[in-house]
Amino acid sequence: MSGLKNIDLNLLKVFLTLMEEQNVSRAAEVLSVSQPAVSGMLNRLRQNLNDPLFVRSQRGIVPTVRAQALAGPVRRILDELDTALQPDDLDPQKVSMTLNVAVTDYSLNTVITPLIPRFRELAPELKIACHWLNESTLAEKMERGELDLALVTPETTPLDLKSRLLFEEHYVWVMRQAHPLAETAPDVTTFCQAGHAIVSYNGGAFSGITDEKLRELGLSRNVVLSVPGFFVLLDMVRTSDLFAVVPARIARQVPDLKVLPLPVDVPGFAKHLVWHGRTHHSPVHGWIRQAFRL
Repeated sequence: MSGLKNIDLNLLKVFLTLMEEQNVSRAAEVLSVSQPAVSGMLNRLRQNLNDPLFVRSQRGIVPTVRAQALAGPVRRILDELDTALQPDDLDPQKVSMTLNVAVTDYSLNTVITPLIPRFRELAPELKIACHWLNESTLAEKMERGELDLALVTPETTPLDLKSRLLFEEHYVWVMRQAHPLAETAPDVTTFCQAGHAIVSYNGGAFSGITDEKLRELGLSRNVVLSVPGFFVLLDMVRTSDLFAVVPARIARQVPDLKVLPLPVDVPGFAKHLVWHGRTHHSPVHGWIRQAFRL
């Protein structure tokens, strides 16, 4: 932190904007100042910190090792100051920001979609940007301020992030309403012999937790289709004689499906809301997290 204590806060804002944009012209546009003004403030930062901070590249500028090390502490300083300056009585109608949330197709449809009417009514100026969840970069992106929230399972929650349980989920067995077996009482033998579709986010997997439980019983099912998301999976089920095992909240959102309890005991999962400590004390972010209660 050495070298930061005597620096104008406006210079720190310029520094973070340059870190995010990595282009002096774009940073000037974001800050609503001239390009020479940004260049001048960058020169002051370089003199104060005795480091070039950014070097030219073919596409703009790239941060030095020193700049990368400073990014986290600088962001925390500005976040804490912003929190301290927040009014005591928060008016959600005046919240104007972009909330960046990491999701899977499951959480996008079971959490974000039901919440949109609530946010449109209570905080009409709030914008929500959904990003596909990448577990390997989640903590890093939250540290850099690129993500505000994520919807994950507890097993995939980085230890240094804060979290709260949203709900518990269980699995069900689905087929199309007009399936030849829809009016019967299919047993575990029928379940195993019929063709199944499965979700594989990473692509190509033909087994999951259901198959692990079947193997414990000396059984296996016939998985013939692997797709990258639940809603394309259910479209396949609605238009074919394939079976699928899906979370109950997803099944309830799709018409023309017959929903059955599983013939084997398959454990469900929990869905957690996670966030970084840098936003933990922010009144705005605290209100948003409360609004995520389903």
